[in-house]
Amino acid sequence: MGYLDPTQYAAYGLSADTTDDWITVASALIDNYCQRSSLNPTQYTERLRLVEGSQTARLSYLPLLPIAPSALPLVSIQARYTKPRRGELIYPLQEEVLWAFSLPGSWTTVDVTTVDFVPETGELVFPLNIMGLPYNEVEVTYTAGLSVIPSGVLAACAMIVKNAQSTPGLNVKSSRLDTMQVQYFSNSLIDAGAATLLRPYVSRRLG
Repeated sequence: MGYLDPTQYAAYGLSADTTDDWITVASALIDNYCQRSSLNPTQYTERLRLVEGSQTARLSYLPLLPIAPSALPLVSIQARYTKPRRGELIYPLQEEVLWAFSLPGSWTTVDVTTVDFVPETGELVFPLNIMGLPYNEVEVTYTAGLSVIPSGVLAACAMIVKNAQSTPGLNVKSSRLDTMQVQYFSNSLIDAGAATLLRPYVSRRLG
């Protein structure tokens, strides 16, 4: 699905006879540049290391956004208990109990309602568990994306279409665009202006 609707073409300087394939390819280039499946609400799964000495982590795709009917952007979380080093545990018998239940290094399901999160930054804050053993790694399934595609993205989409239509190497008279051909020219199609507009939406991990 393209980011620009035909009713928006004129507002962003595109001719009314612009065909859907231009918008589809420009939108795909935007997704590729931002290193994400889509800017629309999408489900992702990431495995992350937690900050040592802190039960926090940051997700890559922002902003966090629930997809109806869910009220939370966090879908499911698995966490792995850390293997404590000597002297880290508070109570003398705590280590014996933990090893008796084979907890260190094992994975457990975390109730997503117990995890605090910041939608704009993707920061997750995990609660202390009843055994007092911290987590060192988590696998998080969550949803993120834009509830409404902003004008900056729409403008970037139009700019990419214009750049493509003015690129001599692309056959603008063709009824169907060659996707591989467009990918070849992607660096010139997403110029500095379009890149600036898209920068806020690039995956945090890669951007």
